[in-house]
Amino acid sequence: MLIIPAIDLQKGKCVRLSQGRKQTTTIYDGDPIKVAKDFELAGAHMLHIIDLDAAFSERRSPNRPLLREIIRAIQIPVQFGGGLRKPDDVKEVIELGVTRAIVGTLAVESPETLKELVQSFGGDRIAVGIDAKDGEVMVRGWEQAGKIRAVDLAQTVGKAGIERVIYTDVARDGMLTGLNIEQTVLIARESGLKVTASGGVSSLDDIERVRQLSAFGVDSVIVGKALYEGRFTLKEALQAGV
Repeated sequence: MLIIPAIDLQKGKCVRLSQGRKQTTTIYDGDPIKVAKDFELAGAHMLHIIDLDAAFSERRSPNRPLLREIIRAIQIPVQFGGGLRKPDDVKEVIELGVTRAIVGTLAVESPETLKELVQSFGGDRIAVGIDAKDGEVMVRGWEQAGKIRAVDLAQTVGKAGIERVIYTDVARDGMLTGLNIEQTVLIARESGLKVTASGGVSSLDDIERVRQLSAFGVDSVIVGKALYEGRFTLKEALQAGV
């Protein structure tokens, strides 16, 4: 199972939020480029990077140049999301070197555009981030309800050619309360897609629980706050995922 460490960017710094609320920002001291290099050195095979400034605003994000620097500084692939709501946004980050672009709001609000992106870049280069609260998808930086159930969205994007979804339980994200295993399995089983679990990893036991879901198509998990808070190291997480 792939363990993917997360870097959330806000105003050029590494931060973590609680339940996706921008007023709950915790700033960590690490320089994002050094953090990325350290994750790679510790054995990470992929990084998960989110641009929070872009996710919360339509304005051009100050983190895009930093993304370019991070990609240049490491050898491992990067999956990136946050504010990718137009085809040009997706094209730009892929041209910067992003291996997998994550879209969320776009998948809900413009299904036809999603199909065009899949046709242009392939179903493996575009992932859909399904961020849900009580089973309902949240969009635009988790601030608005998308008025569609998470399971239904997963099935819809699968028909558009998407191969992977990243499922996050918004209520658990950054709370260190454990993953929503039940909903993660439901998404995987009902959609038939590859699923990356996200939101709430707090212990090595959580990683072990996800590892046992491989038969359902859950093949990876994103780990963020638990690493920054020292609950366990990335090396320990990688060992637990074997």
